Amino acid sequence: MYNICGARSDGKVLNCPLGSPSVTPDELLSEKIQSLCPTITGNVCCTEAQFNTLRTQVQQAIPFLVGCPACLRNFLNLFCELTCSPNQSQFINVTSISKAKGNLTVDGIDFYITDAFGEGMFESCKEVKFGTMNTRAIEFIGAGAKNFREWYAFIGRRAGLGVPGSPYSINFLSGVPESSGMKPMNVSTYSCGDTSLGCSCGDCPNSAVCSNSASPAPPKKSSCSVRIGSIKAKCVEVAVAILYVVLVSVFLGWGFFYKKRKTSPVSRTKPLVNVPNGGIIRRVNSRKDENIPMQMLEDVPQITNGVQLSIVQGYMSKFYRRYGTWVARNPVLVLCSSVGIVLVLCLGLVRFQVETRPEKLWVGPGSRAAKEKQFFDTHLSPFYRIEQLIIATIPDTHGKAPSIVTDSSISLLFDIQKKVDAIRANYSGSMVSLTDICLKPLGNDCATQSILQYFKMDPQNYDSFGGLDHVEYCFQHYTSAETCSSAFKAPLEPSTALGGFSGNNYLEASAFIVTYPVNNEIDKEGNGTKRAVAWEKAFIQLAKDELLPLVQSRNLTLSFSSESSVEEELKRESTADAITILISYLVMFAYISLTLGDTSRLSTCYISSKVLLGLSGVMLVMLSVLASVGFFSAVGMKSTLIIMEVIPFLVLAVGVDNMCILVHAVKRQQVELPIEGRISNALVEVGPSITLASLSEVLAFAVGSFIPMPACRVFSMFAALAVLLDFLLQVTAFVALIVFDFLRAEGNRVDCFPCVKVSGSNGESDHQQKPGLLARYMKEIHAPILNIWGVKLLVICAFGAFTLASIALCSRIEPGLEQQIVLPRDSYLQGYFNNISEYLKIGPPLYFVVQNYNFSSESRQTNQLCSISRCDSNSLLNEIARASLVPESSYIAKPAASWLDDFLVWLSPEAFGCCRKFANGGYCPPDDQPPCCSSTGGSCGLSSVCQDCTTCFRHSDLQNDRPSTAQFKEKLPWFLSALPSADCAKAGNGTYTGNVELKGFEDGIIHASAFRTYHTPLNKQADYVNSMRAAREFSSRMSESLQQYLNIWKTAMINLAIAIGAVFVVCLVITCSFWTSAIILLVLTMIVVDLLGIMALLNIQLNALSVVNLVMSVGIAVEFCVHITHAFLVTSGDRNQRMKEALTTMGASVFSGITLTKLVGVLVLCFSRTEVFVVYYFKMYLALVLLGFLHGLVFLPVLLSMFGPPSRCVLIEKQEDRPSTSSQF
Repeated sequence: MYNICGARSDGKVLNCPLGSPSVTPDELLSEKIQSLCPTITGNVCCTEAQFNTLRTQVQQAIPFLVGCPACLRNFLNLFCELTCSPNQSQFINVTSISKAKGNLTVDGIDFYITDAFGEGMFESCKEVKFGTMNTRAIEFIGAGAKNFREWYAFIGRRAGLGVPGSPYSINFLSGVPESSGMKPMNVSTYSCGDTSLGCSCGDCPNSAVCSNSASPAPPKKSSCSVRIGSIKAKCVEVAVAILYVVLVSVFLGWGFFYKKRKTSPVSRTKPLVNVPNGGIIRRVNSRKDENIPMQMLEDVPQITNGVQLSIVQGYMSKFYRRYGTWVARNPVLVLCSSVGIVLVLCLGLVRFQVETRPEKLWVGPGSRAAKEKQFFDTHLSPFYRIEQLIIATIPDTHGKAPSIVTDSSISLLFDIQKKVDAIRANYSGSMVSLTDICLKPLGNDCATQSILQYFKMDPQNYDSFGGLDHVEYCFQHYTSAETCSSAFKAPLEPSTALGGFSGNNYLEASAFIVTYPVNNEIDKEGNGTKRAVAWEKAFIQLAKDELLPLVQSRNLTLSFSSESSVEEELKRESTADAITILISYLVMFAYISLTLGDTSRLSTCYISSKVLLGLSGVMLVMLSVLASVGFFSAVGMKSTLIIMEVIPFLVLAVGVDNMCILVHAVKRQQVELPIEGRISNALVEVGPSITLASLSEVLAFAVGSFIPMPACRVFSMFAALAVLLDFLLQVTAFVALIVFDFLRAEGNRVDCFPCVKVSGSNGESDHQQKPGLLARYMKEIHAPILNIWGVKLLVICAFGAFTLASIALCSRIEPGLEQQIVLPRDSYLQGYFNNISEYLKIGPPLYFVVQNYNFSSESRQTNQLCSISRCDSNSLLNEIARASLVPESSYIAKPAASWLDDFLVWLSPEAFGCCRKFANGGYCPPDDQPPCCSSTGGSCGLSSVCQDCTTCFRHSDLQNDRPSTAQFKEKLPWFLSALPSADCAKAGNGTYTGNVELKGFEDGIIHASAFRTYHTPLNKQADYVNSMRAAREFSSRMSESLQQYLNIWKTAMINLAIAIGAVFVVCLVITCSFWTSAIILLVLTMIVVDLLGIMALLNIQLNALSVVNLVMSVGIAVEFCVHITHAFLVTSGDRNQRMKEALTTMGASVFSGITLTKLVGVLVLCFSRTEVFVVYYFKMYLALVLLGFLHGLVFLPVLLSMFGPPSRCVLIEKQEDRPSTSSQF
């Protein structure tokens, strides 16, 4: 094949099918050939026109391969030998010819070439990266070939008109017919590991140098497991099971021995005290039917029963006795002053604001993620806003979705695009369209990610470009074919616009993914952001009103989202279940109002009921919540949806329990006593336990204000103040209300209508002789059953088993919060998130940001970052490339797009079409760009303007292929402003806009630069958490928010430990009993651990919501434990008697005040429309209430009856002339 004899209609030249002896080129042509084809020396078999054609054709491939000299040399040798080798006739055989304008031209050839050359060329090029597109160069110059034969087939394919490639077919053959006398071409190939033409480790990971220097992969965290028959169990589960068997065996052995010894006649204990002459011993705090006023005890002074309190409790008792009397005498003053103070705090609600931005809720301002994002947004550019449509086909009966790449679907896509382009959103009187806000990296066209870009977003081009055939062609040539270039002048990777396919089978795609990148701003309150939000709202409305019916009419599905969708849906979620929450609270209010009343005769129920008192108490609870929110709003803290949904629930649990305890305590007092005496005695009886419980809760929540997660910290602060205010209102305003209510009942005034007075008995006296239904159940049924020895052993074993099982189950709890759960069930985003996980083939972007990069000649940092030839084998970009080879552990899908690599390649003399300069030293663009290319009628012909342009540098101008400091500073702005094109795909404008901060780089330091790659598809919150952890570990290893989830276990454990520890300290200080405090600590810990076990069983993830619920569980569990334990501590008798008495006096109040109240409220939440309420409020609250009830009223009494602390009651003899030194009730 010698000379050029014609050209195709698309301008591609065709060789002459003529044999000719090789010729000696002139000196200039010889130098040109030597510069491109160093293996060809002496004579050549090509003309200067043929060589120029060769140079033009390979020019487009050189930027892809120049970073790996060995690959580039092998690739060029293939085409140099084909075009100019003097031995061409020995391995080229023309097999078919055609005519062009009357001349015979080559139409097909056989190219005899050894497999060794093909194997060597492929091995040297298969891993070479094309960083601009975050992929490998073989995807573009070899159509993703898996071996050299596939690459040969791609190279030898006859290209269609206007399509890059060979103008004639090339059949690569390794076997030569013996009779032909031909020899296969066998030029030596260079290994990518060759030291003279060595590639980087990113481009040649299997070279010996790279294998030896490769950093060891982080060890995989393998979970220990044991196989027992067909069952595979974790080691922790087996260990816990063994521990349980051992503990139960020891416990049952002790129980059997203890019971046997106790029933032995020899070992029966004698009575502690013998009371002579039938002396009477009474407890002052006994039941009302056994109670005798203090002044009546003076007739039997011999022996009495008192309570030896701790110093703190003693002072509290004295305070409450005096305080109770004072409140009973001044109820109006107490009520008005306490409510007035709270109402003043409520004035802060005028500054009330709700924080709905996810990044402000879950990531603290001082956290690493927040700092990194602020640095990125400030120094580089905020990540663009994303608006997205997903159109998909419906699977058939066999579950296989048909392809969406059809004429009708693409026509529908054009119709949808037309409607989107027509959106005009009103913002402050101006109309906002997509073109006003969209991202335009390379000109005036939006960077819309859609397969319509293969037609320049113009429906008129569909038929003229070839319709579906053109789409199929662009799937393979999207980087090289000019007709496949997008309207915004950049290649469009099919995987970003299609979904539901396997491998590179794009024609099988079952979904179109249309993405509209929109400019973002740092200032979320700025006009730019507000304009974008206004357009996004119009976009969502269009999708709901017009696009969804249009798509469904074609038997397709549509899902959609905008950048502001999640925030808007969260706002809607706050009102979506308002009725459900309101009904829940109303049901609780109704129950509370009824449970405080007396179970008397129907004829007097309108007097003995306490509906008005209950409602008033509930109002005080709500006032405490509003006052807490008002106070923090006044100081500038924003509230959260968690606060509005959880804290009223929490404070109601605490407040209602206290209300029941206070009312029941007053009822237990002798009716003969004046109201001051009854209130005083009641406060002395239950005041210390209420104070102990409330202070424990306040401290438990207060310590949560030190955690970094904003949602948890704000919740803890609001909850601590709300519980404190609720406690203060309970012992002030509510006590005053009790005084009013009892005076009303004694005055025969009707409940809810106190101005109406009726005649007759109020029934109080009769009722006081009969305990309530719950009290009788506790005394006559519940306590006796728990006193059975076998039941005690069973309870301890069962609760111990569940706690140990919960410990084993904790390892199964995954961190995270699925977005679908947070949103309302009817949200349009539900389908969108499902489709994202199903169709997206690439995950979210991942940026590695380098600060203070020193690019000066004296620094080694360039080679420590880059990944082309002469870069360090363990450089940052080489390590990222290595990590992308193990995506299952690194979650990195592709090598990074490196502006530094592309800049160094762009500078390279081999990339002669990239960095060029005019004779005057100014920047000269590639030949296919103006002014070098004069465009007329769509065709581009070379003008004379750029014929004298030369490459920016010769090899001798560079130092080890690296620019000097001055060269770097001069050419980097050129690179970042240069437009990519077919002649130079490595230009940086658009691709790396915003990835390099040029401010202050004249000093030799680039203060911020980013290297972009992508995660693998992340379908679950666990994937997001693990990917962020892997990226953090990678960056930490190199540098020697899902921020909240990385340390969520640590955060949860610290919060729970501090909360439970705070309760222990408060109990220890007030009771001065380590024994008592330890039992409370044990039960609280068991409740929390068991709740974690329930979370594992119900697949509830660990996140801010569940951590808040766990911390809240400590506060509610305190109510279940403290009152029972305190009553047990101050009651006389043996442990069984004291347990029975504690359940009788406090069990009914705890059961009705917390368990039943919460149950009726929680059950309503199961009808919620938002999954987050069902999972985190209905399921977790129900589990918490049931666990609290079982531990507080079943396990704790049994534990106290077996191992409880000694009684604080002491037998004392009152002398007539010497007062007792003990505090008495």
